[in-house]
Amino acid sequence: MIASIEIWPLSVNHSLIEHGFYFLVMATFAITCPFIAYYIHVTHRIQKALKQAESASEASLKNEQLIRTIVNSTPNMMGYWDRDLRCRYANNAFSEWFGMPPEDVIGIRFQDLVSEQLYALNEPHIRAVLAGEPQRFERTLNKADGSVGHIIGNYIPDFKADGTVQGFSIQASEITVLKEVEAKLKLAACVFDNTLDGVLITDVNGVILSVNPGFVEITGYTLEESVGQTPHILHSDRHDQAFYASMWDEIKAQGRWYGEIWNRRKDGELYLQRMTISMVRDEAGEPIHYVSVFSDITALWRKDEHIRHLAFHDALTDLPNRTLLMDRINQKVLHANREESHFALMFLDLDGFKLVNDQLGHKFGDDLLKDVAKRLLALVRSSDTIARVGGDEFIFILNNPRGRDEITEVANRIVTSINQPIEILGVVVQIGVSLGIATFPADGDSASDLIINADSAMYAAKSLGKNNIRFFSAEH
Repeated sequence: MIASIEIWPLSVNHSLIEHGFYFLVMATFAITCPFIAYYIHVTHRIQKALKQAESASEASLKNEQLIRTIVNSTPNMMGYWDRDLRCRYANNAFSEWFGMPPEDVIGIRFQDLVSEQLYALNEPHIRAVLAGEPQRFERTLNKADGSVGHIIGNYIPDFKADGTVQGFSIQASEITVLKEVEAKLKLAACVFDNTLDGVLITDVNGVILSVNPGFVEITGYTLEESVGQTPHILHSDRHDQAFYASMWDEIKAQGRWYGEIWNRRKDGELYLQRMTISMVRDEAGEPIHYVSVFSDITALWRKDEHIRHLAFHDALTDLPNRTLLMDRINQKVLHANREESHFALMFLDLDGFKLVNDQLGHKFGDDLLKDVAKRLLALVRSSDTIARVGGDEFIFILNNPRGRDEITEVANRIVTSINQPIEILGVVVQIGVSLGIATFPADGDSASDLIINADSAMYAAKSLGKNNIRFFSAEH
């Protein structure tokens, strides 16, 4: 009976033990046979300890495998070197960088792994880390495939319990892509800082984030004065809300706007700029920034305006020339036909000018014509026009006169003004004017007919002597 009881614990069913049966058996044996109960208890404890040890060993192995998997899968190079500079561990990234299998890296000397030149560069860091000082540095290295890579290296000392260094670990992160991005950013920053055009960057709400030196040069606002503000600081009041609404509608629809816009410098001066506004979107397609690039074209605009002005104005007196006069007459004809309005065209020819010009010279004659132009300009209203159409011939357009009497009154004022003595270069002269008048629509319905008829009336006035006025009459 005792022999069978001694064998029984070796085949005990553990599922029953786990459900309490073991404790029932133990209680029974504790009463009937204390020695056998103790034996079974000790045996169970040993088996349980062995099982726990086995589980701990398996867990430790799994943890070690997990750590090794993580270290080998990381893109960073990781290794360990002892004081003799022999490699004791290197992960896959380390092996791949140098083009060697892991088993060939383990045990290799540092001097044999890298070139003589690279070792010379690293030697100061090796001495420092073996002295217990962590190291961090950047390097440009040649890879096994012949390409060039950039890394950030870290040497981390491994201290023994007594404080001495028994080796060091290496962690190196490849930053080749970051270096390429950095190079591109530096190039972009160089362009940003050195372009003559103004560059303005805002967030999605229009708050200025950055401006370049070109912006400062053109607008007069410094970086500190601009950042945190909005482009409204440049507002010129030359454009209405419809202009800006149309501009932003195009930006939202097309992602870009290009055109010319008037803005105001810090000192208050207006300037014309040619500008491109571009929307910058994130990966989801949502706008995150706006970039404005512009150039100051005020000088070019003034030059173009000057050329345009010269094309339509008399070079000597700066009055409208015949080309501009004809355009204005045609516009008045169209307007008059729509509005049932009218106007009078006066053809002026100076009396005595040729004699003065011949006796006192062309310079004197030119100054005389300039003075006459100033006197005529003093008589015109904003809706009237005075033009020089020949050597000493002028045309005066009187818009919407109140009948023949007002036309005559204005004509007499012209005669009186020109008859005033004129002092030029210390010489006082006096000239007169003959004036012919044609009215629209009574005396012609086109610019050419009105000029011909007014010219005809002027010759009729001149035939009567100086300072005469004649209205056109088909009978003459």
